Amino acid sequence: MSTNSEDVKDFLVSRRARVRPEQVGLPTGPNRRVAGLRRGEVAMLADVSVEYYSRLERGSLSGASDSVLHAIAGALLLDDAERDHLFDLARAANASPVRAGRRSTTPRTLRVSLQLTLDTFTGGPAFIRNDHLDVLGANALGRALYADLFRTAERPNLARAAFLDRDWADAFYPDWDLAADQSVAILRAAAGHDPHDKDLQDLIGELSTRSPEFRTKWGAHDVRRHATGEKHFVHPVVGALDLVFEGARLMSDPSLSFLVYTAEPGSPTADALRLLGSVDATDRRDALHAAAEPHQTEGRA
Repeated sequence: MSTNSEDVKDFLVSRRARVRPEQVGLPTGPNRRVAGLRRGEVAMLADVSVEYYSRLERGSLSGASDSVLHAIAGALLLDDAERDHLFDLARAANASPVRAGRRSTTPRTLRVSLQLTLDTFTGGPAFIRNDHLDVLGANALGRALYADLFRTAERPNLARAAFLDRDWADAFYPDWDLAADQSVAILRAAAGHDPHDKDLQDLIGELSTRSPEFRTKWGAHDVRRHATGEKHFVHPVVGALDLVFEGARLMSDPSLSFLVYTAEPGSPTADALRLLGSVDATDRRDALHAAAEPHQTEGRA
């Protein structure tokens, strides 16, 4: 894992390189030798000295005030997720080093009440995941959607599946690159929020070691919120699924996200979800009958 100062430096440099001068009202010219803004231009836009901004960009956010961080975020046109990430990096820079390497406090199991809540959703896949992208629980359609993953793990990890099970991922995601980018951006945001989470560090280390694609995407320092949008899958049983999703943090545990996928009424995807539900119900019924048969046979003996 990289240090906080390295993360700060790489994040600020990458965001500065992304902003074009005309986006912030600055003149452009043929003699610019850097991609995006110059350090001095960011300093001017944020109303700080060039020397001070240069110190921040070298990785030293310790002691930076909220007003300065807001000014830097505005100058770099950071979105809400990126702004939160900058503040997370600043909090980490000011935190006590004794927290480093501690075990994760991210939940790895669900309360019974949460699973019961999931089970009440029947119109589309619903599941709860933590910030490591472990799927901790799902309703019937959620388990059917990710059936291949649940067959091999009771708590599948979506990032590990996307990068380390490429046969499955390439078939399941019609745009693997986009899905992979989203997974990395969620993990990057989580790492900024809690850089001393050893379980998360271990996951990132495993993916970095085993997947060159993950290493490249991790180095982009992109972060994102996963609150609403579209999802596209190709399910091995029912085919293409074009879904919309809504996600929310649980008030009882903000490190858990509740996600629900739905389809437009009357759409081919809505028909496919009904078929998936029927197939799943049949499979579960057959599994129950198969499990009961040995006991019935013993009773007749």
